[in-house]
Amino acid sequence: MSSPVKIPFKSVIRIDRSLDRPVYLQVAHQMINAIQRGVLLDGVQLPGTRSLSEDLEVHRKTIIAAYDELDAQGWTEIRPNKGTFVRNKAPQESIPLNLLNKKPTGNTVSPGKKQDQYNEQFLNSYPAKTGYGFKQSILLDVLPVNASAGLEFNDGLPDIRLLPLERLSKVYGGILKSKTNYRHFGYSHVEGNEHYRETLALYLNNTRGLHINKNNILTTRGIHMSIYMASSMLIEPGDLVIVGDLSYYLANMCFQQCGGKIISVPVDQDGISVEAIRELCKRKKIRMLYLTPHHHYPTTVTLSAERRIELLQLAATYGFIILEDDYDYDFHYNGNSVLPLASADTSGMVVYIGSFCKSLAPGFRSGYLIAPENLIVEMAKFRRLVDRQGDMLMEQALAELLEEREIQRHLKKAVKIYQERRDTFAALLQDQLGAELTFVSPPGGLSVWTHWNPKLNLMRISKNCMKRNLHLPQELLYQNDSFTAMRLGFGNLTIAELEEAVQILTLAVKES
Repeated sequence: MSSPVKIPFKSVIRIDRSLDRPVYLQVAHQMINAIQRGVLLDGVQLPGTRSLSEDLEVHRKTIIAAYDELDAQGWTEIRPNKGTFVRNKAPQESIPLNLLNKKPTGNTVSPGKKQDQYNEQFLNSYPAKTGYGFKQSILLDVLPVNASAGLEFNDGLPDIRLLPLERLSKVYGGILKSKTNYRHFGYSHVEGNEHYRETLALYLNNTRGLHINKNNILTTRGIHMSIYMASSMLIEPGDLVIVGDLSYYLANMCFQQCGGKIISVPVDQDGISVEAIRELCKRKKIRMLYLTPHHHYPTTVTLSAERRIELLQLAATYGFIILEDDYDYDFHYNGNSVLPLASADTSGMVVYIGSFCKSLAPGFRSGYLIAPENLIVEMAKFRRLVDRQGDMLMEQALAELLEEREIQRHLKKAVKIYQERRDTFAALLQDQLGAELTFVSPPGGLSVWTHWNPKLNLMRISKNCMKRNLHLPQELLYQNDSFTAMRLGFGNLTIAELEEAVQILTLAVKES
């Protein structure tokens, strides 16, 4: 049995006083780590508190607190009149003490560095890889990277500076203080906050022409969660899913992750090609059609009313699901927006998804999925596996903001600001870069789809922008043998910021 004298505790325990963690916990946790790794074996006697405090140059009370922590967690036992001993019944492979005490010879590293190497190898390390195999996917290898500073052309996100944060904070704070809302602090077995679903149903019926009630709504954490849940529930391996060419890359990843096979069809100035879909239906069994009809992603075109009717008829005839993504519905500048397909669906073929993540800010992870009640019941069961009930408190706050028409007032003001920014952005692009690109000013949304001179290298332009502190993410660049295009979000930038960003972009293009 090793005595405490033989254990070089200065090599086992390293104290870092710059950490927020109390010193006694640092001592206790590193001792536990040493026990788990076999440095301190079961039955080893630990030194007395006075002796160890002198060795580690800490106050004796610190060691007493560390020993109390070890005893409370069951890692040690106190034997009357004998001392404190390690208690660990798990089989261990001990680390030889001579590894700790071995003196350097020849060209070996210094004792200080050797101690650091020891601690890194045996005490403070965490496995770099699993000891078991698991399924890996290349689908998510390339994901958006947020800019840490400076200006950014993003994917069409809103300007969070426009949010009515003061009113939102008051509403949310009031909910936390109100005893009537204590019920939302516990678990729930419904498809989301009932009051919110009732209020949301009324809001969607008034703004989107839907004909739903609370039982047709499942609340989610945003568009992506809705897409993933719909894919997981409705797509089997090998099912064919139609998307536009081009289409939303994250949605495509969800379909592929669930085993779906993607078929892309052309998109023109009136939206996705109905004729191409009709021809596919005649030859193949189609399971799902994914659409962002209000402002197609990424080209921003609006699906015409005529094509919407035709798609509903095709879905009823051939039995495929229409997954309608309510992308940018709230941001329309040229008159009234076109109603979603779900508003005219009489055959139960449309699953409609939307969120407040774009209407307010991406940080408000509040989405919704609309479908016939029998599907909502099943999807609610599935959601409980990954998100038992959603954010009941935030949903209560959103319900009150909808009832007070605070969200509606915010959107009305925001649309005017975004329209001004769109017009300014379009004028800047035309004036400074008109010789290198073409575009159509979008009727809505927070992005402009631009076609560029094919001789330009978009990745090089992005790198040149970064040198001047303008982030132009890779996922917004579309370049191959057929086209050279960028999707440039403008909603997050003020007029002054847009002027600066376009000036930087112009210089980057010239350098390319």
